[in-house]
Amino acid sequence: MESRGTTIDAFALLRGWILAVLVLALAGTATELVLLEHYEQGLQLVPLVLIAAACIAIVWRATRMDVASLRAMEVIMILFVVAGFAGVVAHFHGSAEFQLELDPAMDIRQLVEKVMRAKAPPLLAPGMMLQMGLLGLGYVYTDASNRARLARWLGSRFGKGVAR
Repeated sequence: MESRGTTIDAFALLRGWILAVLVLALAGTATELVLLEHYEQGLQLVPLVLIAAACIAIVWRATRMDVASLRAMEVIMILFVVAGFAGVVAHFHGSAEFQLELDPAMDIRQLVEKVMRAKAPPLLAPGMMLQMGLLGLGYVYTDASNRARLARWLGSRFGKGVAR
């Protein structure tokens, strides 16, 4: 059986790793988006703006460690998840438009297959935003102030045994 101190240390270590992976993903994604000039249209700025907001929130959280900084991270990471889904839809729409210009007689099955295989825009690339959002939410929800709240929420929905 683990002592209370060991459990706290494990959570702190886990949270540190989650945050480190998130920062690495933010830096890598921002670099890639800038190199690909993913800012030519207004909607293309969404991931860059969210990445900048996440970096500000992380710095805020690291320096203040207050509830407001944690809530800001939570909201931004939820926006990352939404942006990930919206980005897949936008990439699908853009690629489908292009494919239909090339061959207007294409049926829906052929169109979906072509879009799924298209390299520009890559259909699943916005999934990285979803992954970063989930990592960030993992960081937020493993905070001590959220663990008790999350345990209560899970316990009320899935039974007392789950909420430990």
